[in-house]
Amino acid sequence: MKVLITGGSGFLGINMIRHLIKNGINDIVSLDLIPFDYPEKNEITEIIGDIRDKKNAELAMQEVDMVIHTAAALPLYTDQEIMTTEVDGTKNLLEFAELANVKRFIHISSTAVYGIPDHHPLCENDKLDGVGAYGKAKILAEEACCEYRNKDMCVPIIRPKSFIGPERLGVFALFYDWAKDGCGFPMIGNGKNRYQLLDVEDLCEAIYLSMTISAETANDTFNIGAKEFTTMKEDYQAVLDYAGFNKKIKGFPASPMIWTLRILEFFKLSPLYKWVYETASKDSFVSIEKAENILGYTPKYSNKDALIRNYKWYIKNLKSFENSSGVSHRVPWKQGILKIVKVFF
Repeated sequence: MKVLITGGSGFLGINMIRHLIKNGINDIVSLDLIPFDYPEKNEITEIIGDIRDKKNAELAMQEVDMVIHTAAALPLYTDQEIMTTEVDGTKNLLEFAELANVKRFIHISSTAVYGIPDHHPLCENDKLDGVGAYGKAKILAEEACCEYRNKDMCVPIIRPKSFIGPERLGVFALFYDWAKDGCGFPMIGNGKNRYQLLDVEDLCEAIYLSMTISAETANDTFNIGAKEFTTMKEDYQAVLDYAGFNKKIKGFPASPMIWTLRILEFFKLSPLYKWVYETASKDSFVSIEKAENILGYTPKYSNKDALIRNYKWYIKNLKSFENSSGVSHRVPWKQGILKIVKVFF
């Protein structure tokens, strides 16, 4: 089997590549804007290119059996970059996947498509109402996938919760930086809300299941998340307890914090974007019953397990990225004014 992974140099991409190799799949192509700089470099075929360029999409599809489409522009990118990458890029890939008679096109979407809902848990047939360019673009990308389903392509759609694990930095690096330096951490609201996360290993297994079950069964949409999770405050406190400085998560009234973060985001003084700070104090969890019953999905990691596993990787690999920053999940995000706030915790 020959598998194309778009975004192969990203956080999910590298974890998926390792998962496939572990399961005996060795004919793997990575298509990404960013050079592939992992130890597995000699085990894959690398194409450096943009999915928005049709030539790259066509080149990458040659003799491919399955596509795992993880490439995306994250919310810190401009609205135009998000829309063109998520929507135009996905359409390019689907077009050439159909022409190449690709057997299965697995699209990695997001639970951001649900927006800020009025009930929980969320099911796959609930209304879609994306927040910001990222959420809206993910909905449009899913619509493109459904168009190709109607053309008899097998297009599983995976909607993961926020996922963490080895190689994950981004916004979580901010929390881990405070934990390692013996600081407490502020939380928007009282922290009693339930916010489901997901370990990247569990996500990779869900994707692998969607590759290996029958096409008729896989050709559907699935929520993927942790099965075991408690409150935001309790789950994140587990990392501070592991760090060992006797520090605590401290809740603050949500409304003033949200308004403050809106202003800081407007002036580019904080890395936190709308989707993060406007949902952090609310319940956010999906039903994984459909994935359990149809895919056979059985998550191994709870929220606490996933957070601590990610923190352990962060501490072990700190020297390799402590002087880097950017807007992807592969690097820490600049803390901006929050680095000053850290002094008070």
